[in-house]
Amino acid sequence: MSKRKLINRDISWLAFNARVLQEAEDVNVPLIERIRFLGIFSNNLDEFFRVRYAHVKRLNFVKSQRVREELEGLDPSKLLKDLNKIVKTQQAAAQKIYDTLILELEQHDVKLVDEKTITTSQKEYIREYFKTKVSPSVFNLILDQVAEFPQLRDKSIYLAVRIQRKEKNTYALIELPSEAIGRFIELPKYGKRYLMYLDDLIRYNLDYIFFIFDYEKIEAHTIKITRDAELDIDNDVSKSSIEIISKGLKNRKQGDPVRFVYDREIPKDIFEYLLSKMSIDNYDSLIAGGRYHNKKDLMNFPNIGSTNLAFEKMEPINHPDLDMNRSIINVIREKDVLLFLPYHTFSYIIRFLREAAIDPDVRSIKITLYRLAKDSRIISALINAAKNGKKVTVVIELQARFDERANIGWTNLLRNEGVQVISGVHGLKVHSKVCLVSRMENKSLRHYAVIGTGNYNENTSKFYTDYHLLTSSKSLTSDVVNLFEFFNANYQVFNYKHLIVSPHYTRDKFLKLIDIEIENAKKGLPASIFLKMNSLSDTEMINKLYEAGSYGVKIKLVVRGICSLIPGEVGLSENIEARSIIDRFLEHSRVYVFENAGQPKYFLSSADWMTRNLDYRVEVTVPVYDRQVQRELKSHIDIIWKDNVKARIHGRGLENAYHKTPGPKVRSQYELYDFVKKQLKNKKLLKRN
Repeated sequence: MSKRKLINRDISWLAFNARVLQEAEDVNVPLIERIRFLGIFSNNLDEFFRVRYAHVKRLNFVKSQRVREELEGLDPSKLLKDLNKIVKTQQAAAQKIYDTLILELEQHDVKLVDEKTITTSQKEYIREYFKTKVSPSVFNLILDQVAEFPQLRDKSIYLAVRIQRKEKNTYALIELPSEAIGRFIELPKYGKRYLMYLDDLIRYNLDYIFFIFDYEKIEAHTIKITRDAELDIDNDVSKSSIEIISKGLKNRKQGDPVRFVYDREIPKDIFEYLLSKMSIDNYDSLIAGGRYHNKKDLMNFPNIGSTNLAFEKMEPINHPDLDMNRSIINVIREKDVLLFLPYHTFSYIIRFLREAAIDPDVRSIKITLYRLAKDSRIISALINAAKNGKKVTVVIELQARFDERANIGWTNLLRNEGVQVISGVHGLKVHSKVCLVSRMENKSLRHYAVIGTGNYNENTSKFYTDYHLLTSSKSLTSDVVNLFEFFNANYQVFNYKHLIVSPHYTRDKFLKLIDIEIENAKKGLPASIFLKMNSLSDTEMINKLYEAGSYGVKIKLVVRGICSLIPGEVGLSENIEARSIIDRFLEHSRVYVFENAGQPKYFLSSADWMTRNLDYRVEVTVPVYDRQVQRELKSHIDIIWKDNVKARIHGRGLENAYHKTPGPKVRSQYELYDFVKKQLKNKKLLKRN
């Protein structure tokens, strides 16, 4: 039997999460950051079960050859078992790492205590803290007294309480108010710093909560359920987009359970009672865990102890071409500017919008929004522009997964402030990152655009690596004008001369670019491809890369997450290398470079090479024509490819082996920070001279 040519995307994703777990285990990573990586691992796993595992579970009930094709030839029932096996192994490893990290914290005079290990003075503090701050937010449900078992929320942690009484046991549920209170409570300092889980603080106060019962023993164990997050979308054309998505959100709350995680010490009687009441079936993942669940809360582990327990600060750097007191519009009228986040500050995007909002010659601002910060200054700038008489158009994606409710709220707010809001495109997700400012100059409109790889989100911009190209190039901005016309009238498909737009053109354009490299390789001309993206899983694109490699095209891939392509195998992919970089920043930028016989073509994109990005989303890939920006990108790429500290090698075996080379250590994110800092320094020196 021949070897498979593809790695299943879900198995590959779990290998990515294993790389995150490697960071939690790496003793060279500061201790508190290791704890936070453990939180990221847990948060990632929650989303995996809510989305991908739930999807495979649904496919298991569909008997079709297309199902196997979607799952890279695997049977869904077997895949579910394989995924469960991998997850259980990973979670066991995560628990061991967690136990080690807690012990290491004590060596730095930070101690986690529970209800059994607290001192007398701490007991008094905890009782008072519970009464004044926690008790008003705690609601307990006596299960014997309810007509119907409650619908458990999949983002919550519950304490399953067993009240042992002479006549019979009574069961209760307490939902932890961790969103309102926080998961970690810092106790008064006494030589050491003391922390306590909210779970344990409530455990200590169980007698206070259930004082009316005459009981022999009372105990509580954490449980957590994960539900299918797929929206049930109503196709009733008489309803607005907001009504349809809102109804889908209500249905999501009642999605089928796909994972039940529980404390392995939970008594058998209450465990079996819960399973029967929640109708957990054979395909649901039952995972016995430790005392604490929702370890995603570790992402917000408090920054206490000595300063060396966390990452050293890397403050964003000013862009050498964008002075704080100079008009951004004036700068990009003369030249293209590349913002490289988080190394540069995101505030330039906000300043660009604020400048446009008060410029008397600006006529309109148009922007696509996917995920926004909770307190978005982008929204504030757009509202300000509308109040100043600008025509503001916002294309906001209501189906941005897990941000639907927030985006409905932004939609209503913007409309109330006189902003024209377009609620996405029917049948497609608008995932592009584009902004257009139109300004009257010399009696005609001139356009200024920002085209990027990441969201207009000031929070994620602090730890996601992304590019934003600021340009007034007529060849590019004229296409952006047409793109916003498409958002207004979806029935009209434009021919873009420069931008590559999904779902109409992206797949074919990249296939043609690969074909050019194949033809050049046949002719003995320079032929190579560099691709940096988040995920690579589309079968047609992977097969085309295999084909290119077979003709001698040298292909370098930097793929952070899913990589279904198998690199470096004789007879399949000898000329393809693939790596993943996991470090303090999330590698989110998409950069595509084609050698083009010595005249390289550079592209920045919002799209990964997944079927959804190529065929079912509105994505924008922008060619980079400015020579200076091209040189910057080449320098960045060279640094990234030399990483021999945080780069892992993709391969069939999914070992996540580190890429090691002799010579100096190159940690690309730190090298890039130094590179950007040096750019600013050199610019200042030139100005002085």
